[in-house]
Amino acid sequence: MVNNDTALNLRIKTMLPELNERQRRLFLAAEAKTVGYGGISKVSRISGVSRVTITEGIYELENETGNDVDLIQCRKRGGGRKPVEEKQPGIIKALEELVEAHTSGDPMALLIWTSKSVRNLSAALSEKGYTVSHVLVSNLLKDMCYTLQADRKDITINTQHPDRNAQFEYINEQSKLSYLKGVPVLSIDAKKKEKIGNFINKGREYHKKGEALKVLDHDFPIKELGNATPFGIYDIFRNHGFVSVGISADTAEFAVATVRKWWSIVGCKKYPKAKEILITADSGGSNGYRVRLWKAELQILADALGIEITVLHFPPGTSKWNKVEHRLFSFISKNWRGRPLVSLALIVNLIGSTKIGGGNKVDCVIDKNKYERGIEISDEEYNTINIKNHKFHGEWNYTIKPKLKRRK
Repeated sequence: MVNNDTALNLRIKTMLPELNERQRRLFLAAEAKTVGYGGISKVSRISGVSRVTITEGIYELENETGNDVDLIQCRKRGGGRKPVEEKQPGIIKALEELVEAHTSGDPMALLIWTSKSVRNLSAALSEKGYTVSHVLVSNLLKDMCYTLQADRKDITINTQHPDRNAQFEYINEQSKLSYLKGVPVLSIDAKKKEKIGNFINKGREYHKKGEALKVLDHDFPIKELGNATPFGIYDIFRNHGFVSVGISADTAEFAVATVRKWWSIVGCKKYPKAKEILITADSGGSNGYRVRLWKAELQILADALGIEITVLHFPPGTSKWNKVEHRLFSFISKNWRGRPLVSLALIVNLIGSTKIGGGNKVDCVIDKNKYERGIEISDEEYNTINIKNHKFHGEWNYTIKPKLKRRK
């Protein structure tokens, strides 16, 4: 059986679209009277019609008014609130001039140095002689098709590469083929360097009122504690994260050392038959496609493991599409928000307790090795790398093969 509230809801939703304004008012008034106590509020909530309108309908029913109203006409001729443009001619144009001048950056604009809020716009219109509330300004802006919008990062500093989308498609295609062959497909990158110490960390956590954590009032690094650089590896198809936290410079040696640690701790167990690793990476940074040391270190790793290492780089300026960013690093940032990173051990514990999509925890290790900056690879050394550039953008896509036979 259908309960009373459900039946009332059904009647109102069915009948309202078929009635004119006066009929809706009287129909809803009758329904409210049928409900009894609390009927006006209930009918108003279901129908979306104000309590005032329903109350007027009840008054009409009880006093038998409305006989002088033409049944075809919803209200008396000339009834209803006059449009604001009719009461205050020119207000729409004045509002549009204010908004457009602010948007275009007119130095003489009234609101150029203030926030373009509805209250400021209302005040500016008042100075022009109009009587208008901030609520009315908001409604007028909606009628003029203005909406609240945030800034968008759409203007590129450099010209977009013509093969940008083609490279994305190539990475996607090669990743799928590798997955079908049982090859690990990894997304790698270094997270931003974090200062170790009792510094403020963006975000909020629950504490009793007045008992928020107290941190230093400055962000000057503490030399004795140093910095931490998390380097992440995200296994795309297994949805698994691995992070090596370094205390030295973010170099190509550190990047490859992290891949080596991942293989020895995770990869060799999950992919015991793998003869190849596929890595997707940014075009810049310590693992950029122009970094010779990165390729030289990968050659050493390929020789040590006896497997091929294929690297596919994202086009310049597209690092935000690297999956490690939003599949791993974003979860880490959420997990330690509002927590001062007072020690290296705490950083490792917070990363290790992070759960990414699907509830998988992140493996985290410390790398206390020192990595020097500025190591150069000569042409002679570089030419010894057993690298095969792919036919499509070989500078972005390449495979480094071991020079030694795989150890049994």
